[in-house]
Amino acid sequence: MEFDILWWQWVVLGIALTTLEIFLPSFISLWFGLGAIIVGLIAWLFPQTGFSVEVLIWIVSSGVFVLIWFKYFKPKMVDKTKAGVSREAAMGERGQVIKPPFDGGRGIVRFSLPILGEDEWQFVCKDSDASIVAGDKVAIVDFSGNALVVEKLDD
Repeated sequence: MEFDILWWQWVVLGIALTTLEIFLPSFISLWFGLGAIIVGLIAWLFPQTGFSVEVLIWIVSSGVFVLIWFKYFKPKMVDKTKAGVSREAAMGERGQVIKPPFDGGRGIVRFSLPILGEDEWQFVCKDSDASIVAGDKVAIVDFSGNALVVEKLDD
């Protein structure tokens, strides 16, 4: 007995799997659905393709989609900010002074990745006699209200 699925049935299966993704928290059924749509298009263009070849194409294309997802796209979606993390996690982070403190006031330091949601912070020096100029590297040692307490790093 020969079992054969028509091209439009592959497309319907693909649409059903991609629609199922609405109810699932992972992106897995989406990729299998796209694989089924690819098979449907290939079966439409080449109607003589056998069922076993179509299943093989579905497995390979779905696997390629899943591999691409986990290898390239998912790592780019990771939140690289430090927003929402505790103050203790910010201790020791390093930044660059963009405006030095003047007459015992506050300066401004910039971080390459945001600290607690901000990439620029006002700061005061841990050592009041430290001479900090624009371009110096500093590290967070504490928080003082809405400002950072920093210490100058040796170059």
